[in-house]
Amino acid sequence: MALPTAITRVIWDRLLDEAHKDPGIECCGLLGGREGTVTSIYPAPNNLASASATVYEIAPADLFQLMREIRAAGEELCGIYHSHPTGENRPSVRDLELAYYPEVAYVIVSPRGDAPTPVRAFSIGSGAATELKLQII
Repeated sequence: MALPTAITRVIWDRLLDEAHKDPGIECCGLLGGREGTVTSIYPAPNNLASASATVYEIAPADLFQLMREIRAAGEELCGIYHSHPTGENRPSVRDLELAYYPEVAYVIVSPRGDAPTPVRAFSIGSGAATELKLQII
């Protein structure tokens, strides 16, 4: 699948809801879609015992289950999302280092009310990030 260029309003709002559920801890999960549009959200528990405002991890078993759900829905994996509760929603050094799927968008959500763009998407490859413009439909 090509990197997404659009996201439904419902999924945009759900991403914000996920980030606000426990704004002190990074939320995370996968995004499914079709034909360049993000159409589904697959939340995952943050697997780190010390879940914090600066780190997230999806357990392998959860990751495999979510991938099966995406395929069963006839969708493709088009993004991986997480929140940055206390900082700017741009890729951290850790995000750049752990971006193992260059063919999908990395979506970073800010629960902060003062964030100019609370949902941002990036293409990450070779340790560099390029912001993607997602049209809300």
